[in-house]
Amino acid sequence: MRACPRISDDQRRALRVRAGGLHGCTEASMLAHGFKAELLAALVRDGLAIKQPGTIRAGRRQLKVVWVMITGAGHRALTGCPEM
Repeated sequence: MRACPRISDDQRRALRVRAGGLHGCTEASMLAHGFKAELLAALVRDGLAIKQPGTIRAGRRQLKVVWVMITGAGHRALTGCPEM
């Protein structure tokens, strides 16, 4: 059985922002909310979030973006890991 990962207040706040959205949000949006790129990279490295390239439509234009989504491990870290 793996130990429940300890997460910082900033990591918890970032995961909560992601947990509220069905499909995650863009990396640019996370950076605009004040999260640092290093924090996002640490969430991905620790398996608490994933990044996935994609596109969004803005009017007639399609823009390339990177989606940030919370993983099951990220959800468990937020709830204190009761299902581990």
